[in-house]
Amino acid sequence: MSKEPLVLNKGYEKKVPFSLGVVASGRMLYTAGITSRNADGDVVGEGDIRAQVAQCFANLADVLAAAGATFSQIIKYTIFVTDIDVFNNETRDVRFPFFVDRPAATLVEVRRLIDPRMMVEVEAVACLD
Repeated sequence: MSKEPLVLNKGYEKKVPFSLGVVASGRMLYTAGITSRNADGDVVGEGDIRAQVAQCFANLADVLAAAGATFSQIIKYTIFVTDIDVFNNETRDVRFPFFVDRPAATLVEVRRLIDPRMMVEVEAVACLD
């Protein structure tokens, strides 16, 4: 796998766990939107964004493992949340450890997700080679 995070030397780059861009080559994995469902399909952490973020990343770990990959191979995250302020203020310590080797990232606030109890959905692109 070839993966190179771009460095633009902007002051705020040191404050975030992601890169503004990543150059990658090789076989790619594109995930579906990963939500906070447990193995039985039940929503985990209703009303608790920290629990939902933790469950989303646990579920993402399962997808990566099934493809023979790890978080270090992710080149891009897209995260959808129903309240961007709550997400930013309450989940940094939960989500930042999964931003390995500074992948690119996009954070979007949406009106709702597929299940009204869900507060976050994560999708990722990983380079498998």
